[in-house]
Amino acid sequence: MTELLSRRDLDFLLFDWLDVVSLCDRPRFADHSRATFTDVLDLSAQLAAEQFAPHYRQSDAAEPVLEDGRVRMHPGVRAAIDAFGKAGLIGAGMDHEVGGFQLPAVVTSACFAWFQAANAGTAAYPFLTVANANLLRAHGTAEQVETFVSPMVEGRWLGTMCLSEPQAGSSLADITTRADPEPDGAYRLTGTKMWISGGEHDLTENIVHLVLARIAGAPGGVRGISLFIVPKVLPAGEHNDVVLAGLNHKMGYRGTVNTVLNFGEGAHRPGGRAGAVGYLVGEPHRGLDYMFHMMNEARIGVGAGATALGYRAHLASVDYARSRPQGRPRGSRSGPQVPIIEHADVRRMLLAQKSYVEGALALVLYCARLVDEVNTGPDERRRADAQLLLDLLTPIAKSWPSQWCLTACDLAIQIHGGYGYTRDYDVEQLYRDNRLNPIHEGTHGIQGLDLLGRKVPGAGGRSLRLLLEAIGCTATAARSRGGEPAEHAEHLQAAADLLAVTVADLYAVGDIDVTLANSTLFLEAAGHVVVAWMWLEQSLAAPGQEAFHAGKRTAARYFFRYELPKAQQQLGFLRTCDTTTLDMQPGWF
Repeated sequence: MTELLSRRDLDFLLFDWLDVVSLCDRPRFADHSRATFTDVLDLSAQLAAEQFAPHYRQSDAAEPVLEDGRVRMHPGVRAAIDAFGKAGLIGAGMDHEVGGFQLPAVVTSACFAWFQAANAGTAAYPFLTVANANLLRAHGTAEQVETFVSPMVEGRWLGTMCLSEPQAGSSLADITTRADPEPDGAYRLTGTKMWISGGEHDLTENIVHLVLARIAGAPGGVRGISLFIVPKVLPAGEHNDVVLAGLNHKMGYRGTVNTVLNFGEGAHRPGGRAGAVGYLVGEPHRGLDYMFHMMNEARIGVGAGATALGYRAHLASVDYARSRPQGRPRGSRSGPQVPIIEHADVRRMLLAQKSYVEGALALVLYCARLVDEVNTGPDERRRADAQLLLDLLTPIAKSWPSQWCLTACDLAIQIHGGYGYTRDYDVEQLYRDNRLNPIHEGTHGIQGLDLLGRKVPGAGGRSLRLLLEAIGCTATAARSRGGEPAEHAEHLQAAADLLAVTVADLYAVGDIDVTLANSTLFLEAAGHVVVAWMWLEQSLAAPGQEAFHAGKRTAARYFFRYELPKAQQQLGFLRTCDTTTLDMQPGWF
């Protein structure tokens, strides 16, 4: 079987570039060392290969079905979830007090990438659970953590996030699920939630739903939304009034059961009263603030998942191109055929893939490293600046890998030729699975609005200044090297300067509708500038003559010569503050 990820690349990024061993000097990670990091990476790679990868295609073909009111799915899913839970990996980054390993976020992100590459559908269950538990650890009461987080960390329960409704997808201001207070301090919820991944199954003893709803009399819009814990089974053992109304069938992630859930339908009436029992998290009307803790973590996780799928497709493409004989050298009419990797255009496609997936992996791990800085940085100013930079990079880390690692999967099909779109090879499924990621946790359009409309002007523009300063530091270091790194530094600095000027021009127009009409294109261009920065960083960390380092430097050259100019062209166009999309009227289509 083709390797799922490159362990050599992960070691390079973690130890040679990001210097994760230095985190062991901080009190939170004092029990760890390079050896413990290596051990958990080894464990993750082994479990992913042995428990997650074998049923990847099988759980896609035999997707979850609804039979007699219950969800039936491939048995390999349960075995994988059990193995993941028993290994303690759900709590890998969590406190010792809740049974966690207290690993750095950057190491857990690298570990989890193995499972995302091996089987995205199965990996979704524990990863949603990790994000659910982290939200409750941050905003729940001690009793809620003890009651609901501990069983999730142990792998006995799984968790979900319940945001969307049939009439309200990304527009959460329009949700109608209602929560009525009870005398005992609990609430009774009624309403319907849609597109709920992992919403119903028998993989574990219980499912902990985090549900957005409105308390009776709450303000309208997003300011009136509260967050509730609604378990499938109540702490006393009684079945809560959460009913599976149906399954959604997606083109990818077929191993992840996707559900429509009715809360308070009346099929189960705990205590003889209508409504699903829920427990308020934090303060009333602050639910969306709390949910963004989970959503932002999930957005970086979506970017990491997109990267893992694209990376696996790239490695499959390299293996195929090395073994598939087709054609002969130019000018030769006879003799043996050569592997297609000998053809320049195939190497062009492989280089494009490499530049996308390795650039994206660097980006998501850099963001995870920022999480560690936010949580354990040595001083308050450093932690605050890390948070601002992380906030700015989050929409990019979600969307850029989702777009360009999907392109890597598309190129994998092209490299495989006629075999690429058959089910004899994994690349068609990798493409289908990855096609969901531009939509998961907020579309490109939503991420663009977040980046240009909120994050760039937020904190008085300090987030953008921090990014530009960081890029400038890398460019300065590269100039001191001379040669090709210095050449890349000049192009990167020019692109970063143009990014800053473009932001000023987009806001100088004085019409926020014009500004935001250009936000998706800005997201794409900014992402290319950021990934060019990631590539210059990698090339500086790879000065050796070995094949791995030479491959890194060549991929960096490819990105700077083939990809970064696209961003510069886009930024130049954005400076015109074009109104074509605003001018087009709905009736003209």
